[in-house]
Amino acid sequence: MILTSLALGSAILGTTAIAGLLMVYQLRQTTDFANSAKAVFAADAGIEWGLGQRYHSSTMASALSPMAPTYFMNGNEKMLQIECWGGSGAVVDCTDESAVSVVSRGFGGNVATEDGAKRAFVLFFGGL
Repeated sequence: MILTSLALGSAILGTTAIAGLLMVYQLRQTTDFANSAKAVFAADAGIEWGLGQRYHSSTMASALSPMAPTYFMNGNEKMLQIECWGGSGAVVDCTDESAVSVVSRGFGGNVATEDGAKRAFVLFFGGL
């Protein structure tokens, strides 16, 4: 009787521990999904900014510097990094005609402690 009670108790304890571990993984995945969405939208905004600097810089009165790399911060947390690359492989001004691509990196969550997500988009002007 005692042996049966111990075996049944151990089985219930093991099942509960496994269920708790699976719940922790599901919660972590949900948090990472939110950070991933933040990073994707930040990277997309960087591409839009690069397009605006390239094609509408003369009509845009931007308070932001068109020089790359450009970092956008939210407090102490980096949200976005934008770089415009020239045909020679060097980082150039985003308004420069020699810019052939824009690289936009978005960050979601606390990337410094590896609790966040990083996503990047690349846009090429013209053909490859």
